[in-house]
Amino acid sequence: MNPMTFDYDLVCIGSGPAGQRGAVQAAKLGKRVAIIEKHRAVGGVCLHTGTIPSKTFREAVLSFANIANGLSNGVSPDGHEPAKSTRCKPNAGELFGRVGSIVDSEITVQDDQLSRNDIDVIEGAAVFTDPHTLCIDTTDGQRTITSANILISVGTKPSPPRDFAIDGQFVINSDDIFKVQEIPRSVIVIGCGVIGIEYASMFAALGVNVTVVDGRKRPLEFLDGEIIDELVHQMRDRGVLFRLGETVEAVDVKKNGRSTVVVSLGSGKRLAAELALVCAGRVGATDSLDLEAAGLEADERGRLLVDENFRTTQHHIFAAGDVIGYPSLAATSSEQGRLAACAAFGVNAKPMSKHFPIGVYSVPEVSMVGAPEHELTEKKIPYETGVARFREIARGHILGDNTGFLKLNIHREDRRLLGVHAIGTGATELIHIGQCVYAMGGGLDYFLETVFNYPTLAECYKVAALDAHNKLLL
Repeated sequence: MNPMTFDYDLVCIGSGPAGQRGAVQAAKLGKRVAIIEKHRAVGGVCLHTGTIPSKTFREAVLSFANIANGLSNGVSPDGHEPAKSTRCKPNAGELFGRVGSIVDSEITVQDDQLSRNDIDVIEGAAVFTDPHTLCIDTTDGQRTITSANILISVGTKPSPPRDFAIDGQFVINSDDIFKVQEIPRSVIVIGCGVIGIEYASMFAALGVNVTVVDGRKRPLEFLDGEIIDELVHQMRDRGVLFRLGETVEAVDVKKNGRSTVVVSLGSGKRLAAELALVCAGRVGATDSLDLEAAGLEADERGRLLVDENFRTTQHHIFAAGDVIGYPSLAATSSEQGRLAACAAFGVNAKPMSKHFPIGVYSVPEVSMVGAPEHELTEKKIPYETGVARFREIARGHILGDNTGFLKLNIHREDRRLLGVHAIGTGATELIHIGQCVYAMGGGLDYFLETVFNYPTLAECYKVAALDAHNKLLL
């Protein structure tokens, strides 16, 4: 078919980071572009129930828990735990009101960006009728559009549990959390992945009694073991109870005056709380697209397989973002969408860097780039570590964080930087210095020779480098 017979050059299904970035990139190339979004506002899961709301909620929690302004370890400026009576007990409206205002502001920003680039935004649910045609169920009825290229960027949705039901009131998933009417006194978090650990630590910072249940022996197994040990230690200090290596057999709601959720474990244990938050994984939101009509098939978790250019098995259909699986980060999804649009129109672009950082917005926050120790050990790569603890850094004292630390993994032979791992105040920002050095192939000598602003947390790189240097002399 002649490309001019299509309504659009590119249609993006979904307006999250991948869809938006792909659409803007195509528009910058002078293409006719549309985004189909089934909800009333753009932004996708990232803006409405995921990244932005959860991180805004975290900041609100820190403020109300009297651990804002960098005091992410929950101590006062004199280094002591604040008295419980001095902590503010916010209600749900106060916490979630901040979330709503930030989401509204971001919607305005994103709407403006799409409008400036002459991108059509079509509200409705899309279904394939053939590989180039989409039928959209809009508020004004059905509409059919065609496109030379299509980008599937529908994101994910919570994976439904097999052995019990989500009722949206007492047993909820992470997408329901901002519908909660009041902050519970106790929560059982089912799942110790990123989302589960983030929310568990946030509720604990509010003084909520939290129990985390998961079949795995360790949370966040992809992170450096020393970092995870510290995170778990700090969460336990705030009263979080971990029930790891446990399976959930049943979840029941008992209504005796005040409703209680009872979680029965495979070991025979029974846990009770006011709320159960299920964070047991996510699946690609592809089940409503009728992929078969487009000649496509998703895997058992609703995800799509793509090549290095983000093409599916149909040459003109691309997929990007969480719907293709790992790493499932907003930042990487955005870049994937851009690269998919470049590939669709024959624009040469460098592949996405493998040196992207990972951030976990728990309390305290955690971030990493490069290889953790267990990976280096498995690959038998000779390395040494250098550690700088925030309590050794003037800025750490100023911020009241005496538990955070930064660790460098250094190659023993050529002194290259192999990985950076951080926990504590500003870890997700601090990691970018290491990311740059890692991406440029730099190493220990850079940190030894560089002057950092004083007092800053960036000094941790110098202190950690000196620690590694001393160890390498042995």
